[in-house]
Amino acid sequence: MRKALRWLLALAVLIGAVGIGGAPAGAATADRQDATDIKDRILAIPGMSLIEEKPADGYRYFVLNYQQPVDHRHPSKGTFKQRVTLLHKATDRPTVFYTSGYNVSTNPTRSEPTRIVDGNQVSMEYRFFTPSRPKPADWSKLDIWQAASDQHRIFKALKKIYGKNWLATGGSKGGMTATYFRRFYPHDMDGTVAYVAPNDVNNREDSAYDRFFRRVSTKECRTALDAVQREALVRRKEMTDRYRKWAKENDNTFTTVGSADKAYESVVLDLVWAFWQYSSEKDCADVPKADVSTDDLYAFVDKISGFSAYTDQGLETYTPYYYQAGTELGAPTLKYPHLKGLLRYPGYFTPRAYVPRDIPMTWKKGAMRDVDRWVRHHSERMLFVYGQNDPWGAEQFRPGKGSEDAYVFTAPGANHGANIAGLTADEKAKATAEVLRWAGVAPAAVRQGEATAKPLAKPDSTLDKQSTQRSLRP
Repeated sequence: MRKALRWLLALAVLIGAVGIGGAPAGAATADRQDATDIKDRILAIPGMSLIEEKPADGYRYFVLNYQQPVDHRHPSKGTFKQRVTLLHKATDRPTVFYTSGYNVSTNPTRSEPTRIVDGNQVSMEYRFFTPSRPKPADWSKLDIWQAASDQHRIFKALKKIYGKNWLATGGSKGGMTATYFRRFYPHDMDGTVAYVAPNDVNNREDSAYDRFFRRVSTKECRTALDAVQREALVRRKEMTDRYRKWAKENDNTFTTVGSADKAYESVVLDLVWAFWQYSSEKDCADVPKADVSTDDLYAFVDKISGFSAYTDQGLETYTPYYYQAGTELGAPTLKYPHLKGLLRYPGYFTPRAYVPRDIPMTWKKGAMRDVDRWVRHHSERMLFVYGQNDPWGAEQFRPGKGSEDAYVFTAPGANHGANIAGLTADEKAKATAEVLRWAGVAPAAVRQGEATAKPLAKPDSTLDKQSTQRSLRP
């Protein structure tokens, strides 16, 4: 599929929790000394500064800046401020290090592992996502090792305060980030939970994605989606006229991709991928017929793919992602036999097409193969969760001979929002028990039998709500 690059999201998969071993489940911040002086202790860390403190029921929540080297190999060559958030419960609770791999949310939320272990949560904004971007921006310093080193420094700084066990987690690109962090700093975390994390070991070989789209769901649903995708290109003239009009009315431009027509083709090629990333089999009933009105066709394409995604304004936020996709991460390329004769720009849709030309890009061969080899042969205490109907799961991380206490689970019928809660009963209990054990807070009953494993934190509709943001990237 085109390169559904956009979907390597930024889906920030949010996942959930409760605690033991100190404060009872759902309790407010544990000891009173922490409640009164934790901000002072955090701000005493060299390079740490406060942006704001926000209310969060049962916690204290801080939005912070942390001074990082632009280049961890040469720390004297400049620094930048990186945004970090901290959801503080108590220093005698475990801590979860969460990252989306994109911008950090400045509103308090809990990831699923945070809810499971009833702990603290530290979240980091990925380097080069604004405002966490060095000035001037030397893009050669945006790579997975530099980002892992950002996490390592934050961990070392906060470990002095939060001395209990730490887990790393993230969804989609955040799951990739958590995995890369573990590869480069294998002894920092006591466990890693990576959700829907793509693993593009060989960027030139993407047949797994083609197989996925030949098999997902039912033949009827696949045929209907292919037909409406084809029809969107058959009616290109009518659709792009509307697209240009919309762009002009909303001050959107196409300098990076080159034209509204190229942007439109990108949007259409993302359609089927986008559908399966965020929809479910029941949504097949909403796929329009190929003879639908142009008004309804336009509305469907916009709802699923989003016409704003390939405008300059839509791309700007995600420039760091596309840069990494074109230098280290890789990006899926699909074959479109049903669109034969309708594509005007074959071969155009690579990450390079979505990054401004004044930013140089050079492919770093072997980066993903190195991580994959480490996961297969050296990883331990790692849990990968995928969704059965999520296209990003076509190429997965697979612990192998030499790995230890590492697991891969697939949630039946799930999309890019797959989580532990959506696993089968046995796998859900197993995964929950492992997370509790790695965090050092498994109750005695869980240590005696995994079937009893449940999140320690009480549900909270505000802190645990899933993100409604849809992204065309992992």
